[in-house]
Amino acid sequence: MAIEVQRYPKRENPITSEEEVVVELEDSTDDGGVEFQVGANGQMLPMEDAEALETEHNSNLALVLDSSSLSEISGELIGAFEEDKESRDEWLQTFSDGLDLLGIKSEERDMPFPGASGVTHPLLSEAATQFQAQAYKELLPANGPVNTKVVGLDTPEIAKQSKRVKDFMNYQITEVMEEYDPDMDSLLFYLPLAGSAFKKVYFDSLLGRATSAFVKAEDLVVSYDTTNLETSPRITHVITMTGNDIRKMQLSGVYRDFDIGSPGEGNYDEAKDKIDELQGLSRPTSDYNEYTLLEIHVDLELEGIDEYEFGVPYIVTILEESGEILAIRRNWAMDDELFRKKEYFVHYKFLPGLGFYGFGLIHMIGGLTKSATSILRQLIDAGTLSNLPAGFKARGMRVQGEDE
Repeated sequence: MAIEVQRYPKRENPITSEEEVVVELEDSTDDGGVEFQVGANGQMLPMEDAEALETEHNSNLALVLDSSSLSEISGELIGAFEEDKESRDEWLQTFSDGLDLLGIKSEERDMPFPGASGVTHPLLSEAATQFQAQAYKELLPANGPVNTKVVGLDTPEIAKQSKRVKDFMNYQITEVMEEYDPDMDSLLFYLPLAGSAFKKVYFDSLLGRATSAFVKAEDLVVSYDTTNLETSPRITHVITMTGNDIRKMQLSGVYRDFDIGSPGEGNYDEAKDKIDELQGLSRPTSDYNEYTLLEIHVDLELEGIDEYEFGVPYIVTILEESGEILAIRRNWAMDDELFRKKEYFVHYKFLPGLGFYGFGLIHMIGGLTKSATSILRQLIDAGTLSNLPAGFKARGMRVQGEDE
């Protein structure tokens, strides 16, 4: 993707916002002209600043790319994201339908008669709860989840170093990373139902510390042919963020500064709708300030930025409401000649599935839970009808004996 470079002569008087200025393109800057690079939205960066952004490994490259290049990248990536999302619609529908089997919300039934039993067999919910309780005890013990092992020669100095690493990591996880324990607890209940769950381990600019956040499977979209996260050609993390937090990131230089506009309808799907329904929640129609961000981990070829003959890893953050790119950052270590992408996500599987996503209890015993629920309801309804002191007589009906 080409970068447009224009040169403007230096002015003796400063330009005011009310002036309409017309300048001519000059071939050289020998007369004291200033060389500028036109970046996103027509903003002009002095060449030395633009070159510094390009060469600094962790800089936001969206600041130096022109608006046409950003629009092209955004259009291609959003289109690919929609295709990835559509390819897993059936998996998402199966998961959302299976959430009804938990029996969290009581069901009022009018068939086969008003007041018929709406009870749900607790097979699925009991199995998920038992797994969560056992796994929590093993993965989050009281003395901390981190343990160390010395591989090779075990000297007193190495043993002390191992203990220091263990103590420091347990301190970080149990004291500093406040979200680690509750997020892991939520993950261990969600995992046996969906079959797959994720943790995102990264440095949070707003919190100013390392973070290990729980990411639901419906919020992490991968390409159709993905077998594992390490070799996935495209990973999209769907993030919900308030307008105030986005503004903080813009002012801190993490995101590109532009008017983000009004929030859209949000990234709601069948699973989120079902979870809100089970919890008795409904999305507010007024004073809604949540924006949807698409953080896409993908290999790109950026012409004029990184001159390679193949795609290299980048992280592109897009505001879904407007399609504007907030940031483009390199996603490999500065001294890595193999351009291996940095891994942010950890995939937890309940049971290995036939593809990328694992199998959960909904897939394995969902049909059994439906059958058990149906049989249980029939037994209760039959008992209710047999104990009901009611009947009828039809005029003209002949009844032999006392069989009325």
